[in-house]
Amino acid sequence: MNPAIDIPNLLYTYADLFDAGDFAGAARLFDHGALFAGTTEIKGEEAIVAMWQKTVHLYADGTPRTRHLTTNPRIALSDDGTSAQCWSQWTVLQATDTLPLQIVATGRYHDRLAIIDGAWRFVERRYLQIDFTGDVSAHLQMPIPVREL
Repeated sequence: MNPAIDIPNLLYTYADLFDAGDFAGAARLFDHGALFAGTTEIKGEEAIVAMWQKTVHLYADGTPRTRHLTTNPRIALSDDGTSAQCWSQWTVLQATDTLPLQIVATGRYHDRLAIIDGAWRFVERRYLQIDFTGDVSAHLQMPIPVREL
């Protein structure tokens, strides 16, 4: 196991599953943990999938027509090497039949991870903040709050 490879690969797997519209697969990455949107904890595959289905547009091809780019992961490994924290940034690109390719939002994640059953797993993912937004109307089913700079 190599946390410098395994942890970023877990981050990228989340993005790949989400962009493929495989909400159940992405939610299973949190079988040993939870998501936090603000102060709200979302736990369990069904609850996580329901939250995404309520908030994210899916198109005829079954995808949100997005690419989530996860960048700049900063990993702090515990002394015993069995847990870690990771801070990363995300950028969501989207293109639809009526929307040209564009950046729709950027923000940050704060993850807590641990080795469980021999692999790195999410213990907690906090949707820490949204930094910038563009036109999210084709991506989200509800407006998102704009952060005051």
